Amino acid sequence: MNLLNFDIAFLRSYVAGIELGSFARAADKVGRSTSAVSAQLKKLEEQAGMPLFRKDGRGLALTPAGEVLLGYARRLLELNDEAAVALRGAELEGWIRLGLQEDFGEALLPDVLGRFARAHPKVRIEAHVARNTALMQGLAMGQLDLALLWGGACIADVAEYPPQQRQHIAEPAMRWIASSSLAWRPESGEPLPLITFDRDCLFQRCATQALDHAGIAWRTAFTSPSLAGLWAAAAAGLGVTVRTGLGLPSTVCALDHVAAGLPALPPLSLELLRASSVSRPPVERLAGLIIESLQNGMASNG
Repeated sequence: MNLLNFDIAFLRSYVAGIELGSFARAADKVGRSTSAVSAQLKKLEEQAGMPLFRKDGRGLALTPAGEVLLGYARRLLELNDEAAVALRGAELEGWIRLGLQEDFGEALLPDVLGRFARAHPKVRIEAHVARNTALMQGLAMGQLDLALLWGGACIADVAEYPPQQRQHIAEPAMRWIASSSLAWRPESGEPLPLITFDRDCLFQRCATQALDHAGIAWRTAFTSPSLAGLWAAAAAGLGVTVRTGLGLPSTVCALDHVAAGLPALPPLSLELLRASSVSRPPVERLAGLIIESLQNGMASNG
């Protein structure tokens, strides 16, 4: 049996076109002309030995074979890029002290830190999960090199951080989070049961302000010191909590606020802060990987 050898450059254009929804935009991303990308796709179909696309109105859609290849193409590209990074940074040494919000602990640590550790085995990472205030203190006291946290004009300590050491990543929207077993309905006349931290929290303040402005009564139904506690209570149907759509466990989902009869919530700035305006190469390498992972995650979540 003759095994196929797919061309990585062809696969990169293929994945980019599907993810961006346009092979013209994919051409810009991969640095080729649109005609060159079209030629790559034809050659990719020749390598596969079967059609990868079908007509769908005026556009194209993936065939079943194209869907199968897309999943493998993403894995091949990830492994290829990980190998390239490992070769370029094989001699990196030292340590990195990373601080991050609890929202990113489960989603970011296994993926990003695992990939980084495999590519740079000589670099030691110390990860600390904490709230914004503690992360800012860690940066100020030289206890952290990087910190991933919530920012924006409403959070003064982040807004006042030196701009050359602050990198804006995105502005994910705050979302109402609950499970399918939530019994509350807006027409019931009952106060909305809220699930919150047992301490002052930006998400809670924004939620209650939005509810008060909309004239919707609310009550605190459950408090927890941890994010895991919020997820567990929401999954049990005890009420609604508020976070972004990042790192949601499968037991809960982000509600359509219009269908749920709830007010819209504002976006929240996501920032990556550095302890110094000139960071060591391992720190910059990890920062780039974190940003890439988060932006890809938000793109896949729509």
